[in-house]
Amino acid sequence: MGTGSLVCVGTGLKLVAQITLEAKAHIEQADQVFYVLNDGVMAEWVRGLNKTAVSLSHLYHPDKVRLQTYQEMSDLILAAVRQGKAVCVVMYGHPGVFAMPVHKAVAQARREGYPATILPGVSAEDCLFADLGIDPGQYGCYSVEATDFLIRRRQPDITGHLIVWQIGAVGILRFAGDLVPGLQVLTDELLRFYAPEHMVTVYEASKYPTLPPLIERLPLAQLPQAAVTRMATLYVPPQEKAAVDWEMVARLGMEPADLRWRA
Repeated sequence: MGTGSLVCVGTGLKLVAQITLEAKAHIEQADQVFYVLNDGVMAEWVRGLNKTAVSLSHLYHPDKVRLQTYQEMSDLILAAVRQGKAVCVVMYGHPGVFAMPVHKAVAQARREGYPATILPGVSAEDCLFADLGIDPGQYGCYSVEATDFLIRRRQPDITGHLIVWQIGAVGILRFAGDLVPGLQVLTDELLRFYAPEHMVTVYEASKYPTLPPLIERLPLAQLPQAAVTRMATLYVPPQEKAAVDWEMVARLGMEPADLRWRA
């Protein structure tokens, strides 16, 4: 084993405003920086912090399966670690959320005996909770990727919050392709559990401090007509309240009045 190391950090979703001081310090101090960012201004800012910064986005190709791209990204990261470099990988959002190259590289680096760490960052889910005023601790929250929701026939809990990611890339395995070929399929599946008139929200976090997030509320049945991008997320609120198990309430020594705060 050499002296190499790996740390993966996130920039958050909003330009510069959501990156932590810890993440910024790792970018500045690294021997080699790799990044995958969704904004050119943010990429320029990272390059300003460390002149070694190199984008991995060139590995994406319209005809290439994304899993192959992720493996190639991981391979490049690990090659630098094996050269004895202190490597910092910078991802937009949270570096461990929808970031398969990060998890692959960290797992392999650890197997080879190199120090490898993922630092927490502000994710799109964090922004969604804040912008839509949702408390995941109230009613519970189920978060799932759109294609996985369909092909594994996931069962949503209609008494809790539901967050469905990547609704603009349903069934798309490559970097390119029509944005919403599977949106109707997703809608049809959700209509098995929710009423057509149930109000849902198409959400996209703001990338810039001066711009508001994109929030479109509409009946579920109209979802296929929504303005959806690859960054869009679907939020489905509870359709009904879960019943209280009063026997369990008694076993816990609680009084009915104790549940008022959960109304």
